Amino acid sequence: MTVVWMFSKSVGCVCDETVTRIKVISRDLTTKLSLDTRTTIVHTSWHIRKSETPKVDNVAIQKLQRVVARCVVSSSDITQKGYEKKRAKLLASYIPYLPNLSLPDVQLSPGHSADPSPSPEAPGPSTSSASRHHRAHRSGGARDDRYRSDIHTEAVQAALAKHKEEKMALPMPTKRRSAFVQSPIETCTPPDTSSASEDEGSLRRKAALSAVLAQSLQSPDYWINRSVQSSSTSSSASSTLSHGEPKTQPQPQPQPQPAVSLLADVLAHTRIENSVPPDVTSSTPQETGSRVDLPPAVRGMSRGQSRSSILDTADGVPVNSRVSTKIQQLLNTLKRPKRPPLSEFFLDDSEEIVEVPQPDPNTPKPEGRQIIPVKGEPLGVVSNWPPALQAALARWGATQAKSPALTALDVTGKPLYTLTYGKLWSRSLKLAYTLLNKLGTKTEPVLQPGDRVALVYPNSDPGMFWVAFYGCLLAEVIPVPIEVPLSRQDAGSLQIGFLLGSCGVSLALTSELCLKGLPKTPSGEIIQFKGWPRMKWVVTDTKYLTKPSKDWQPHIPTANTDTAYIEYKASKEGTVMGVAVSKTSMLTHCQALTQACNYCEGETLVNVLDCKKDMGMWHGVLTSVMNRIHTITVPYAVMKACPMSWVQRVHIHKARVALVKCRDLHWAMMAHKDQRDTNLSSIRMLIVADGANPWSVSSCDAFLNVFQSHGLKPEVICPCATSPEALTVAIRRPGARGAPLPARAILSMGGLSHGVIRVNTEDKNSALTVQDVGHIMPGALMCIVKPDGPPQLCKTDEIGEIVINSRAGGTMYYGLSGVTKNTFEVIPVNQAGAPIGEIPFSRTGLLGFVGPGSLVFVVGKIEGLLMVSGRRHNADDLVATALAVEPVKTVYRGRIAVFSVTVFYDERIVIVAEQRPDASEEDSFQWMSRVLQAIDSIHQVGLYCLALVPANTLPKTPLGGIHICETKQNFLEGNLHPCNILLCPHTCVTNMPKPRQKQPVDVGPASMLVGNLVAGKRIAQATGRELGVVEDQDLIRKHQFLSEALQWRAQTDPDHVLYVLLNAKGVAVCTATCAQLHKRAEKITATLMERGGLNTGDNVVLLYPPGIDLIAAFYGCLYAGVIPVTVRPPHPQNLAATLPTVRMIIDVSKAACILTTQPLMRILRSREAAASVNIKTWPTIIDTDDLPRKRPPHIYKPPTAEMLAYLDFSVSTTGMLTGVKMSHAAVSTLCRSIKLQCELYSSRQIAICLDPYCGLGFVLWCLSSVYSGHQSILIPPLELESSLPLWLSTLSQYKIRDTFCSYSVMELCTKGLGTQTEMLKARGLNLSCVRSCVVIAEERPRLALTQSFSKLFKDLGLSPRAVSTAFGSRVNLAICLQGTAGPDPSTVYVDMKSLRHDRVRLVERGAPQSIPLMESGTILPGVRVIIVNPETRGPLGDSHLGEIWVNSPHSASGYYTIYGEESLQADHFNTRLSFGEPHTLWARTGYLGFIKRTELLDASGDRHDALFVVGSLDETLELRGLRYHPIDIETSVSRAHRCIAESAVFTWTNLLVVVAELSGSEQEALDLVPLVTNVVLEEHHLIVGVVVIVDPGVIPINSRGEKQRMHLRDSFLADQLDPIYVAYNM
Repeated sequence: MTVVWMFSKSVGCVCDETVTRIKVISRDLTTKLSLDTRTTIVHTSWHIRKSETPKVDNVAIQKLQRVVARCVVSSSDITQKGYEKKRAKLLASYIPYLPNLSLPDVQLSPGHSADPSPSPEAPGPSTSSASRHHRAHRSGGARDDRYRSDIHTEAVQAALAKHKEEKMALPMPTKRRSAFVQSPIETCTPPDTSSASEDEGSLRRKAALSAVLAQSLQSPDYWINRSVQSSSTSSSASSTLSHGEPKTQPQPQPQPQPAVSLLADVLAHTRIENSVPPDVTSSTPQETGSRVDLPPAVRGMSRGQSRSSILDTADGVPVNSRVSTKIQQLLNTLKRPKRPPLSEFFLDDSEEIVEVPQPDPNTPKPEGRQIIPVKGEPLGVVSNWPPALQAALARWGATQAKSPALTALDVTGKPLYTLTYGKLWSRSLKLAYTLLNKLGTKTEPVLQPGDRVALVYPNSDPGMFWVAFYGCLLAEVIPVPIEVPLSRQDAGSLQIGFLLGSCGVSLALTSELCLKGLPKTPSGEIIQFKGWPRMKWVVTDTKYLTKPSKDWQPHIPTANTDTAYIEYKASKEGTVMGVAVSKTSMLTHCQALTQACNYCEGETLVNVLDCKKDMGMWHGVLTSVMNRIHTITVPYAVMKACPMSWVQRVHIHKARVALVKCRDLHWAMMAHKDQRDTNLSSIRMLIVADGANPWSVSSCDAFLNVFQSHGLKPEVICPCATSPEALTVAIRRPGARGAPLPARAILSMGGLSHGVIRVNTEDKNSALTVQDVGHIMPGALMCIVKPDGPPQLCKTDEIGEIVINSRAGGTMYYGLSGVTKNTFEVIPVNQAGAPIGEIPFSRTGLLGFVGPGSLVFVVGKIEGLLMVSGRRHNADDLVATALAVEPVKTVYRGRIAVFSVTVFYDERIVIVAEQRPDASEEDSFQWMSRVLQAIDSIHQVGLYCLALVPANTLPKTPLGGIHICETKQNFLEGNLHPCNILLCPHTCVTNMPKPRQKQPVDVGPASMLVGNLVAGKRIAQATGRELGVVEDQDLIRKHQFLSEALQWRAQTDPDHVLYVLLNAKGVAVCTATCAQLHKRAEKITATLMERGGLNTGDNVVLLYPPGIDLIAAFYGCLYAGVIPVTVRPPHPQNLAATLPTVRMIIDVSKAACILTTQPLMRILRSREAAASVNIKTWPTIIDTDDLPRKRPPHIYKPPTAEMLAYLDFSVSTTGMLTGVKMSHAAVSTLCRSIKLQCELYSSRQIAICLDPYCGLGFVLWCLSSVYSGHQSILIPPLELESSLPLWLSTLSQYKIRDTFCSYSVMELCTKGLGTQTEMLKARGLNLSCVRSCVVIAEERPRLALTQSFSKLFKDLGLSPRAVSTAFGSRVNLAICLQGTAGPDPSTVYVDMKSLRHDRVRLVERGAPQSIPLMESGTILPGVRVIIVNPETRGPLGDSHLGEIWVNSPHSASGYYTIYGEESLQADHFNTRLSFGEPHTLWARTGYLGFIKRTELLDASGDRHDALFVVGSLDETLELRGLRYHPIDIETSVSRAHRCIAESAVFTWTNLLVVVAELSGSEQEALDLVPLVTNVVLEEHHLIVGVVVIVDPGVIPINSRGEKQRMHLRDSFLADQLDPIYVAYNM
């Protein structure tokens, strides 16, 4: 499609024959086409080749043009394709006659749109006949035609065509059906609703919905996928889409054949399973030994072995789900070459230093000379100009009282009333008198001259506003016109409050009608608007005003520098400030406008703009009164109902001047019908208020095309540039009849992005055509200065900010002196930095340059400026490009907002658009991916985020436009609620730090060891106190074996209660004395010997709920000489998930027998169990509920203490099942160590709220009491779910001094009871007795949780020193445990960046990027800990990060495996240092940590060595050569939004996947995606690959409260999570 911007006047002559032929064509076409008046007028232009085509009669051309346009007419909307066909058919017979004339290629404004209004401020439905008459004209506008340009549309299509070959398949987001957001069209119909009726719209929506459902239920694809995927069906709303094929016309999408898509799926899976996906996130070469998971049976024994699950899930199911296909697509997309990155910002140092990116040598630079200030024509002096504006009103009120001043229209566009100059003067006088004399008392008037007063009037009542404004001027109070607040939460209401506060406004004038419409409290008072000062409201209707007394005259001084009025202006950040205009400025501005526009007394002016501010006020309220002009005001509401109303007013009143915006031109053109009687020849000046917008040029041209035949002269179109600070900056003067029209600049967008002017010669796709805005105002002086930094003068070919010196501009931001100086008192400097003079200039906020003949060109505004990677982009340009990408199916009325957010040291561009209610997911995603491509091609900039929100949900400005600041605020706070979102951090974040290369370690065998110093630092090691000798000969037996200890206690103290088990009500349901426990153990032993057929050393699985049965069964096994293996029973409601783990442990441990209860035995043999596991191959199952009273013939005594006592099986957080062997000697030593540390004696009571199946929880529950003799009160953690206060009330009731719990118990109490402390206190709960509350865990202490627990229950008497943590691991179940004697645990703050580099850098509290770490408890007696480099196995110095190795008599003796792999055992349990102490055997814990010598003293008086655990080595994520701990990323993610209840991270093929649980409503799900991506990028310098939003409780957590991240990963890859939303970041 070939288009030019304007008609060329300079074409040669043509023969009459051609003209005649065109006229014949025109006539024939007219008869062929149905002459329906409801024509959709579209932008058409002619391209007549100068060299080939002789001159053509203009009238004939226009006639033919209109006729061709009419071929789109039909009773219903026509598609682009249909139009093409119809036009081709009609014109076929004429084409031969027109060899050199290319016909208009009409680009349809989307015709089949249900949402016709084209702009953010679009007209809505109306009952008026006029609007009904025109409805069809306007049905094409799902697009904002302020930005409409055929050339640009063509450029965008060409750019998209370039991507056709690539055809990359972007993975579509996965969305749960319930998460599809219905836009609130029905509930909140805004002022600008579509012209389709409500019923029709809702029917269409229902039909669309039923069609979608029918399709999903009937398509064979649905059933095939169901049968193929045995896993849970996917929640995704759609499969993957291939994007990037541009379509010049919207065509019906052929649905992919089910078989084909299935084949594609299979092929995708094949690719995944046969090749390791590439590492796309780091530039380090990929390791060949990619880690592979062990099969479940043997998995998890080795830490040194590699484990990456590309193929396996938890159940060993191969991963061939939709999720992995999409991740593969994402990887393929990311493999594409990116735009060359900027020079790297960071050095690989312990502190990453931000570098200034090096400039590109090919960047275009300004080459012209320094600009010379441009002077406007001198401001003429006219003898009869008034000394003040009020004097002009007084003069006309007295001498021309009958002369009309203002005509207001009703909603239908008919005149409502006319205010004469006499009435305006008399009413303003009355108001001035009332304000000064009738408010308050004579001694204490409410208003004094100089006070500020808010004017709150709707646009539809200009007369009341005029009277109020001039009344204030006459009373010498300062009017502050503001918008009518519609609700308490109105967009920008808070900022208006800031304006009123900074201006000191406490009184508001309004009309009676407006006052009635304001929101009220139930008592009838006007509500207190958010952020507003307290206001008094005064009604100014004439009936409430007092006639001034005869002796009262208003004081009208000559104009001076006092403030006349204050006009509000919103800054880029959303702050609303008041620009004060002095009386002199107001008068001078009116004089300058009169001279520039050549206003004459008695002219008629049609004003479509808001009369409360800007051009609408300067021309329509102030200058018009000065020149006794008759103003006809066409309010916004009238324009919505009847878009042609202003054109009709011009015609009826023969108006000389019209004041409009581009949208008004466009609406009039869309609503135009061939009215022969419309005549615009009277207009001498059509002022286009937003002519400074570069995209206004096409609206002006299109309007001229349509209305030139109605007498509109091309030279009367006068674009102008304005600014709230400088008022009118420049305006085009009307040209002489027949004079050549001003030239246009066709600029290179690439040059503009670097701030230089380059005429576009190469790539026509990235050109910007701008029209001039005329010359600067009379009496003004203008410069162009650099927009950032000092105001240095630009060069002639450089884009800069326009600054103005003029007596006719604003004087200050009222009440804000600091900001005023930077804006109103700018003194430009030259290249050397010296001021060019002493005259202050005002910044206008406009970016532009001075063209030939001192014409001013504006290319954008500072507030729309987006600075990305040192290049400038204009928000309006990006909106235009987005709109050129076929928005018809997707974008609601062209409502698009563009802004930038600062993420990771640079600005990132965000585009938010409203989505049409009937847009499909595929259409939306297609549109988003095409916008990415178009903007990348045309503007050479990457988009960070593209979001679609439901129609009518973006915050609106008073005139219906999008409130950008509020939209940005909502985006950053997570309140935007998008229904579709696409983030592209991989493509647009190019300033990532370089991946780290591994550094050589600083302490190695070559270092000199002197005593305990290594490389100048103390070796990082710490030791618990001595275990001591066992004094009493009697106790030797007790200490040797635990089974003997129980027998000894049963004999010496049979009635001493060892265990009390509580139920949910806090009632002791079961107790066990020493003798009872011994007897129950004997019964179990006898049964085992009788029924089990067991040999000594066989393994027996104990499957019991938490309780005393479990303890009795354990000692029964010891008595029988078999090895107990405690296993958590399966959950009856979730057998499918929990029973396979039970089965796995039974198989791996080769158990010969299962001891359990009757209910559990029934479950194991149930039909439900058979669905999950093979129940026929269970070992012997013995229920121990009703055993006969039998004693065993003998009790087994192990020959040595090194014999195995029990097996401890546990599933680690990385999904590894490990069983460790605990010998009798280790058990006894461990119990003794705990006894010494916690001072446990038989007189003591402790409360345990832990799971008793593994680790230290099992030791405390089952072993410790028998050894030390203290009483244990057992609280099963599950009981807390039905009775939250159970644990805390037990502590209070039994006056417990020492208690042990897990993080999950503490979290349950913190979340569930945090708000109920007052109630608990009233019930007498008192925790002052608690001396130590120890959290048992195998992880880094959760400081935030322990601190909030302490703070919350401080009111119940809990000592802040009581809460502490323990630390154990698989190789040693208890390394640290905060005892009674040691110092309080200390806390340090570590720089998070240093941890990534495997270093520890201690910083002050509150330092940026710091994390607090708490000591993991005091090291237990008999335990030695050393910090070792895991790679060199050499010891490290104090405060160095390394692996924690432990040497202790109670370490486990090895892993239990079916194969007994000795190498693994030796590696983890019997390891030696590579230097230092080569003979000591150590066990490797697999945890990273460091030791720091503190100033505190331990029990022996030495300085205390604190052990800080950082995290599990297995869990760390190796990304970009750095080591990340998941908990750090998860902490950041959980802080990102209030609705994130929990989060977990894992990696898959080097993509970081973040899973977040959503605690809010599903419509908030998509808000989390950008916030999660932002926070991880900002705080961890990582790009998130996939964001998964799930329901609360989806992230699996084990009994210790630790996240099972690998299980989560496997479920995600097997598509079993049922996510609310999955976003694949590009």
